[in-house]
Amino acid sequence: MRTLAIDCSTEACSVALFEGEALVAGDWRLLGRGHAEHLVPMIAALPDHGKAQRVAVSRGPGSFTGLRIGLAAARGLALGWSAEVLGYPTLALVAAMAREGKEDTPVSVAMTGGHGEWFVQDFAVGGAPQGEIASLLPEAAAAAARHELIAGTQAEALVALRGRGTALPLRPDARRLPLLPEACLTREIAPLYGRGPDARLPGEARR
Repeated sequence: MRTLAIDCSTEACSVALFEGEALVAGDWRLLGRGHAEHLVPMIAALPDHGKAQRVAVSRGPGSFTGLRIGLAAARGLALGWSAEVLGYPTLALVAAMAREGKEDTPVSVAMTGGHGEWFVQDFAVGGAPQGEIASLLPEAAAAAARHELIAGTQAEALVALRGRGTALPLRPDARRLPLLPEACLTREIAPLYGRGPDARLPGEARR
């Protein structure tokens, strides 16, 4: 079975085509902005234009715009190809990447969030999440991360703030999808924003 993987959840944009768990082809680019302009050409450049029996896409948390672009592309391609579409959490993939070759090591993930906050989540040996994703200010994030191994875009900052630990500065990479625990790949494709919306309905601010 062929799987197309898509990740637009951070400043990086990546795609990958797999035959089973074997990587057929992939691309990873650090864009900052411009995911909408780059994603479809990146997929089209893959063998058979990336056509697959299933499409796996990051649900977040991460960039609101990037997540919507990736999810919309996954849904559209899956519809056109009559393929299955699956979602996975961004932080779970980063944790799996960090644990490669260190399968007996738990990891905490710290990724850039919004409004100066960081997304933080702990992962046990085996890759299962320990608790829910939290969006916290740096000091609170450093206190919340339980493990010595810290991965993600804010790993170095968290280790420096906390004064201990090992940092692995990583961004998600769709080419590493086979590292993800199978339980993290599900039919749920609603975005995981990781924090509440900035905009509020009239009257909510008075509650």
